[in-house]
Amino acid sequence: MSREKILAAVKNNQPNHTPLPDLEILSALTDVNADLVKQYATIASAGGSFVYEVVDFEAIKAILQKEFKQGVKTISGIKELEEYTYADSVKDELYHSFADVELTILRSYLGVAENGALWLTETDMNVRVLPFISQHLAVVIGRDELVPTMAQAYATIGDAAYGYGAFISGPSKTADIEQSLVIGAHGPRSLSVFILE
Repeated sequence: MSREKILAAVKNNQPNHTPLPDLEILSALTDVNADLVKQYATIASAGGSFVYEVVDFEAIKAILQKEFKQGVKTISGIKELEEYTYADSVKDELYHSFADVELTILRSYLGVAENGALWLTETDMNVRVLPFISQHLAVVIGRDELVPTMAQAYATIGDAAYGYGAFISGPSKTADIEQSLVIGAHGPRSLSVFILE
């Protein structure tokens, strides 16, 4: 059978188009009184993340100083954490120069309570490789920036303008290697989430 005949057969054997489901019903079914911070913290912790509720950036600094050694290479995409290398100042460096980054600190403006995911765009990352190449990742998000479900998250980002974005949920992990869980196999070994009041 020729290539053209195969492609013509595929084209003629398409399923009927069906309308997309009405996702507005999810908003009606979502408990608006739910404590999204508690839900997010429960799910994210179960996925291996460390979740901290904090009142300001000074509290974040104190936790970071306690949890991470001083002097390790740290890059921050958050201006309020001025004692660390600011990501915007290194965005033109070659990606190889980030191989020894111990900690990256970024800001997210959208989190999902049902699965502990955080949405990061290329603008939030400053350098696209940073959340994936560093040994440890910390993300700051406001408590009012959490939504209950992925459907609502997709509705939020659906019309937004961004070149690249990723949902990140927990530290890097895989169970493909002899069916045993390996943390940090192809990305950060830990994810710390700071939920700002």
